[in-house]
Amino acid sequence: QVQLVESGGGSVQAGGSLTLSCRASGDTYRDYYKSWFRLAPGKEREFVAGLGSDLSTNYPPVAKGRFTISADNANNTVYLQMNSLKPEDTAIYYCKWGTFWGQGTQVTVSS
Repeated sequence: QVQLVESGGGSVQAGGSLTLSCRASGDTYRDYYKSWFRLAPGKEREFVAGLGSDLSTNYPPVAKGRFTISADNANNTVYLQMNSLKPEDTAIYYCKWGTFWGQGTQVTVSS
């Protein structure tokens, strides 16, 4: 079992930046694939970044070049650095380790 707690969400103007954090506890010693998803009103949940145990990263076109996923393994924390934010990035952002989900953190981007 892994418990995940996201933080760092908030409101920002278009063009701004935010860094989300996801702190894990529990069975963090396992090599889980770590990822971020988002859920916007009226839309399906969307993958935005992934990080393998070999430190390989994966981004969909909507995030590539603007979002960066990274990890601080010593502190069991995964980050999502988001730059050049757009109003369409407004969503609840969730981190995921393996099959475990956090509770989400709201990101609102105003134009």
